[in-house]
Amino acid sequence: MTLRPIRLPSLDALLAFDAVARAGSFEAAAAELALTASAVAKRVAGLEERLDQPLFVRQPPRGLSLTPAGHEYLPQVRQALALLQAMPLHQRAGPRRERLRVSSTPTFARQLIVPALPGFTAAHPHIELELTLSVPLLAEGDAGADVEIRHGAVPDDIAADQVLLHDRLTPLASPALLARHAPLQTPADLLALPLLRTPLQPWAPWLAAAGLADTPEPDDGPRLVDLGLVLAAALASQGVALARLSLARHELAEGALVQPFALTVPAERHYGLVMHRPSPAAEAFANWLRNHCQGLDGAENSSGAR
Repeated sequence: MTLRPIRLPSLDALLAFDAVARAGSFEAAAAELALTASAVAKRVAGLEERLDQPLFVRQPPRGLSLTPAGHEYLPQVRQALALLQAMPLHQRAGPRRERLRVSSTPTFARQLIVPALPGFTAAHPHIELELTLSVPLLAEGDAGADVEIRHGAVPDDIAADQVLLHDRLTPLASPALLARHAPLQTPADLLALPLLRTPLQPWAPWLAAAGLADTPEPDDGPRLVDLGLVLAAALASQGVALARLSLARHELAEGALVQPFALTVPAERHYGLVMHRPSPAAEAFANWLRNHCQGLDGAENSSGAR
C-alpha cells in the first residue's frame, strides 16, 4: 500500500483561511491580520493549491462563501489553532520580571523587611524578590545574593555610607517577668533579674551608661547567637533582653515587651547594605530599604529615645 504524502500547510495560511471564513472577505480579514488584501488572498490560494481543493466560492460583489470542502475543513482548522493557542509557550508573555536575590540577617529580615515588603512589591511589581537568611557569626551571607544586609562594626565589616540604621539599645522585658520580681526603681535593681546574653550585643555599654561599669557580663543561661532568639526568650519571660528599639518596635507597641528605663545607648554594631551585583532592581531595593530605615530612625528619635 502506498501512503499518500502529508501535505502540511503553513500556519500563516491556516490563520488567513480562518480569518476570511469569519470576516467574509479578503479585505476584512486583511484588516484583522494587519496585512494587505492581496497578501491574504495569496495565502488562501496557496492553501487551496496545497490541498488541491477550493475552499471558497468567489462571488463578486457579494463576497466569499465556503465550499463544501471548506465547511468540512474549517472546524478541523479551528480545533488545531485552539490547541496551538492554548500552549503556554505560544501565549504572549507579560512584562519580563527582574529577579533580585537579597541575603539578610534573620532578625532584620523578619522584624524590618518582611512586614514592609507589600510596599516594595506594590511599587516594583516587575521585580521578583528572593529573600534568603545568613547565619550570624558562623558564616557570611548568601554567595549568590545581589544585595546583602550585613550586621557588623563600622568600618571593619561595613562602610559608614552603607549603614542603614543608627540603632539604640535598652533593656526590654515581658510584663510577666517583671511581675515576678520587686519593682525596678534604679538600673541596679535590674541585676536581680536574669539578663539574656548574646555575643552579638554585650551589656557593657548600657551598664556603663547606667553607672554600673564594674558589673561583669552575664554568664548564666543559654548563649543566644541571634538577636531574634534574644527577643523570643524575652517574650517567653526567660530574662531581660538588651534590645534594639527598631527590632522590637512591634512588641513594644503591643505591650508584649516593656522598657523599664528610659536610658538608651547607641549600638556599636550596625546593619549595613552591601551591593554585590549592581542593577536597576538592586538600586530600587536599596533606595526603598534606605527610605524605610530612615523612617524608622526618625520614629525612634521622635519617641524620646536618649
